[in-house]
Amino acid sequence: MEYRQLTQEEIALLEERGCKAEDWDLVTVAPGFTANYIRNTSFYGEIRLGVFEKEIEVSKGFVKHCGIKSTTLRNVTMGDNCLIENIGNFINNYTLGDECYISNVNTIETTEGATFGEGNLISVLNEVGDGNVMLFDGLTSQLAAFMVKHYRDKELMKQIFSLIRKEVEASVPERGTIGNNVKIINTGEITNTHINDDCEISGACRLSDCSIKSIPEANVYIGSGVICENSIIYDGSSILNSVKLENCFVGEACKITNGFAAENSIFFANSFMSNGEACAAFCGPFSASHHKSSLLIGGMFSFYNAGSATNFSNHAYKMGPMHYGTLERGVKTASGAYILMPAHIGTFSVCFGKLMYHPDTRNLPFSYLIAYSDTMYLNPARNLTTVGLYRDIRKWPKRDKRPRGGQKSIVNFDWLSPFSAGEILEGKKVLENLRAASGDKVSTYNYHEYVIKASHLRSGIQLYDMALHIYMGAVLKRHKLELPKSPVGTGKWSDLSGLLLPETEEYRLIDDIKNGTIIDIYDILDRFEEIHRNYSEYRWTWTYRMILDYYGLETLTEDDAKRIHEDYVTARRKWIAEIQKDAEKEYTLGDVDKEVLDNFITQLQAEMEFENDTKIEA
Repeated sequence: MEYRQLTQEEIALLEERGCKAEDWDLVTVAPGFTANYIRNTSFYGEIRLGVFEKEIEVSKGFVKHCGIKSTTLRNVTMGDNCLIENIGNFINNYTLGDECYISNVNTIETTEGATFGEGNLISVLNEVGDGNVMLFDGLTSQLAAFMVKHYRDKELMKQIFSLIRKEVEASVPERGTIGNNVKIINTGEITNTHINDDCEISGACRLSDCSIKSIPEANVYIGSGVICENSIIYDGSSILNSVKLENCFVGEACKITNGFAAENSIFFANSFMSNGEACAAFCGPFSASHHKSSLLIGGMFSFYNAGSATNFSNHAYKMGPMHYGTLERGVKTASGAYILMPAHIGTFSVCFGKLMYHPDTRNLPFSYLIAYSDTMYLNPARNLTTVGLYRDIRKWPKRDKRPRGGQKSIVNFDWLSPFSAGEILEGKKVLENLRAASGDKVSTYNYHEYVIKASHLRSGIQLYDMALHIYMGAVLKRHKLELPKSPVGTGKWSDLSGLLLPETEEYRLIDDIKNGTIIDIYDILDRFEEIHRNYSEYRWTWTYRMILDYYGLETLTEDDAKRIHEDYVTARRKWIAEIQKDAEKEYTLGDVDKEVLDNFITQLQAEMEFENDTKIEA
């Protein structure tokens, strides 16, 4: 925009209204500017002002004419139709967009060398370790998980950090910016903070060295008492009620509220945090913590609900409406051992109110551990047939609050995938080997320091078989019966915080970063997107080989497919029947009303219609 000098008449009018300038020659204005709506304002340095032609809404149904009142500005560029009033100290070194409302704020300032929270290196999973995640505008749960997983690869990390720093240096503005239609009221200090369009900040104490991102469909709200330092907050998130964040990344559609305190932690895609604390925590998609006594520290979480004290809340919850969710996908310690199996529902126990860590059981997914005195009993695959698992499978896709244009982190909702099915195969093999080694006439089997009852071992094998039949039949329903088009997909699979991918693709990406094939940090993010787009084909490659091995086939024919479908129908009916038994057991214990049970059973009965619908996923 071209700006003009003030006329002598305009200067005289401004001075008459209590305004002053260090140098009126440095105050320039947009064509169409009038001085009628500026009063009691001091100008220092280079000032550029837009027009003041409209009324803007300051509260629901309450509009005021735009203008500048009781304010000190230094080196400020302001867009059209802003209302700036009652700035206690000053606005210094900032660019404001159109139609902003800023009122009762103490200080808004950019200082020399500001990076707005970008390029900030934090330590996740190990609160006293070297930094392993670098915060920047484009961070996703996949890239963060990739950095955390491979942080010991110094050559790789050096390349990734270099690419991020290059992007930060190219994109970080020289001074702070406040976008269009931003509302900032009753707030203390905003320093070195970039604020995107449509954001609202109301009653915050201090924002320092931060970037607050948003898109038109999903703005960011910062509420009363919030202190946020060296952090990035993304689309659709809200930070409320005296939250304290330091060195954090808050991804899309997260809510952090009620005095929650976090440092050196990252939160992604629909996470909810309230009352508790987090330190060096990796909170992937759909992580939740509700209680004052919850401390998430040095762990990797996703599809997870933390309970009070050291318990996991509602880890096998049932039908009652007050329950929040079960444990899924896994919790990972700083050493890399899983507390919960990555195949959604993991192996865990609660003994005398304390969580027991069991890395030795990671090859037995969907299992329970129960402590009696000093003996730990393992019940393999038990959680496959719980009401909690069934409800989680159905609910998570519906709870994604991110708009379609704001889904930066990838979330694959498949509960049975090459990743989880591969773990189930390993679990089944472990149980079969135990039975082969000890025979069928024993009452218990020993697995490391755990005891498995013979009946539980037999049922575990059957339940794992059931899940595998469901998986194979479901994939066949979703894919044309043909030879795989690509060899990619065979072998082990990984879960990068929501992205399910073959390990071969993960290590191909590592090689491309190290050898310089990838020269831009967004090339890495594009690669993740490409892998996700090809998930169906990669899954078919893995599943085709798995079916041949499981059924002892050399090729897959139409007759074979019919047999697999029949096994699938039988398995799904068994699965649904077992879930119904679990629900009825809960009812007999008096935990739910008859109406709740009846509604749930009606929903289960509708599942039978899925068996002949090729568009329905398992």
